[in-house]
Parts: sequence; C-alpha cells; structure tokens
Amino acid sequence: MISKIENFTPKQQELAAFAKLLSHPARIAILEFLAKENRCISGDITNELPLSRTTLSQHLQELKNSDLIKGEIEGKNVCYCINWKTFSKMEKLMKQFIDKSIEAKLKQSCC
Repeated sequence: MISKIENFTPKQQELAAFAKLLSHPARIAILEFLAKENRCISGDITNELPLSRTTLSQHLQELKNSDLIKGEIEGKNVCYCINWKTFSKMEKLMKQFIDKSIEAKLKQSCC
C-alpha cells in the first residue's frame, strides 16, 4: 500500500498524530488524571480508571511513545507525569488549526 502522507505538511502530519493519540477516551482520562495529580505511580491509575492493568499499560505506552508523558522507574514501579514541553507543542498546533478554521468560517458566505 502506497502512503500519501508525504503530500501533507509536517504540521498537518504532527497534528493528525496527536489527534489520533487523543482519539481514545482512556488516554484523555489518563492525561486528565496525570495533570490533576502531577505525578503518579502506574498502580494508582488503575484505582482511578475503569481499565485493567494490561489495557492501562498499553495506553500508557502509546502516550509515552508520543512523548506526551514521561515515565521513570522508582523501585518496582514506574512513575508517570505529563511532558509539558510536548503537551504545549500539541496545544499550539491545535490552537493554530482551530484559529485558522474559525478565520475561514468567518469569511465563508455559504453553508
């Protein structure tokens, strides 16, 4: 299968990757929980969210692979926190997209 992804700008590709990452409500819930707690051991998250350890681990890995969260080993546990630098980058890309869309909407005369 031939990919046409190279036909899109790096910003479009990056925003799409973030959107795909956020497309699962469990990942949104994990990010909300980590933002509220600011630091968390993975076992604590299973007490807060309706996910099995295996499912939670998969979602944490996806968030970590995207660099939206960081994980540090502390003894037998992994302590996760939001990577605010990457989170801010995602926020900026989304804001630019929304602002452009609103700007286009205001210029539109139909639909």
